[in-house]
Amino acid sequence: MATSSVDFVLRPFEGLPGEPDWVALRELVPAATATARTNAEHGARDVTVTTVLPDGWAALHRADGVVLLALQVVGGSGDASRDLAAALLEALDSEPGTAVQNLGLAGPGPRLQDVLDTTVPFEVTVEESFSYWITPDTEMTPELKAAVEEADAGVVDTKKLAAVDAAYWVRMGAREYLRWAQPHDEQQVIDGLARLHGRRESGFDGAKFIGYFRSNGLVVPVWELARGSEAEDVEGAVAAFAPTFAAALADTEPLDANARRARAGIVARQVTLR
Repeated sequence: MATSSVDFVLRPFEGLPGEPDWVALRELVPAATATARTNAEHGARDVTVTTVLPDGWAALHRADGVVLLALQVVGGSGDASRDLAAALLEALDSEPGTAVQNLGLAGPGPRLQDVLDTTVPFEVTVEESFSYWITPDTEMTPELKAAVEEADAGVVDTKKLAAVDAAYWVRMGAREYLRWAQPHDEQQVIDGLARLHGRRESGFDGAKFIGYFRSNGLVVPVWELARGSEAEDVEGAVAAFAPTFAAALADTEPLDANARRARAGIVARQVTLR
């Protein structure tokens, strides 16, 4: 693999369908899969995008021909899309039953936007177990069973909401949260949140806005939910809040004094992932 530098890209998944879900699976969701397909130039091959693979593999060409691409990989260049495309192309070119190790720093070359068919929806399935790593006809030896169980032990209870795009309910210890990845420009989202927070409207029924993550050029606002809330309990409240949030995001008027104060407080609570 070439080692010449790759330019830093703030939003590496921009232009792909489901950009906020790409970010969520790369940074926030422990176990999930999603659908993708390469374009005609690269064989129109179905690809299963996953959060992680065993032993930190970058990709896997499974023995049954299924190709899996992991998003939560260590290291890489300044362009995650280029790194992932390099791993995917390596997996597609390898024999079934081959794992693609971490490739190191990919040199300049095609990105996911050049390799994938961008008309194919990125449909996410949150998984409760990593058993999908293994082909259905594989005998579950004690060693394999132990490996999957060890990985499963680190899975935090997570569910994807149906009411809006790229919103994930998560239970961490005795608390529940909603993380809602936004497709808009970072400053637009922060301004929208500030408008709502300045009017004391940033929460919704049973939920309190507490801050946001920044990752891969996108903003992921976080709300703390009422204790014991299940994902299905907040679907209606989030659906009802969505138009209010959308109106705040669309507002282009200058922030008033309350919103400016709220914005300063919100920015102070940001957490940048990676």
